[in-house]
Amino acid sequence: QVQLVESGGGLVQAGGSLRLSCAASGRTFTNYRMGWFRQAPGKEREFVAHISRSGANTYYADSVKGRFTISRVNAKNTMYLQMNSLKPEDTAVYYCAANPRLYGPFKGDYWGQGTQVTVSS
Repeated sequence: QVQLVESGGGLVQAGGSLRLSCAASGRTFTNYRMGWFRQAPGKEREFVAHISRSGANTYYADSVKGRFTISRVNAKNTMYLQMNSLKPEDTAVYYCAANPRLYGPFKGDYWGQGTQVTVSS
C-alpha cells in the first residue's frame, strides 16, 4: 500500500498563505488519484480538493474554490495544496488521501497522519 506524509502546516494570520505537501512512498504514485480533506474541532472530516492521476483534472469544494490550488509533481511523488486568502474557518487538521480507482467519487483509501493549519483572525 502507499504511505503518505503531510507537511507544511502551521499558524498564519487571516489573509495569509500556506503550502501543504504530501509525500508518497511504497507504490507507484501515478496509480492513485490524490486529494485533501480537513477536519475542524467538533466537525466531521470534509472534502477539500482532489486531482487526477496525471494532474490534468482538479476538483474543489465550493468553500475553497478560487483560494486553494491542488497540484502534483509525479516525478517527485508529491502532491501540494497552495492555500491563499486563508480564513479562520479554514482552521483544521488537513489530511492527504490516495484513491486507486480511476473514476467515481473521491474517497480516501489511504491516509496520512494529518497536519494542523491554524488561521488567526
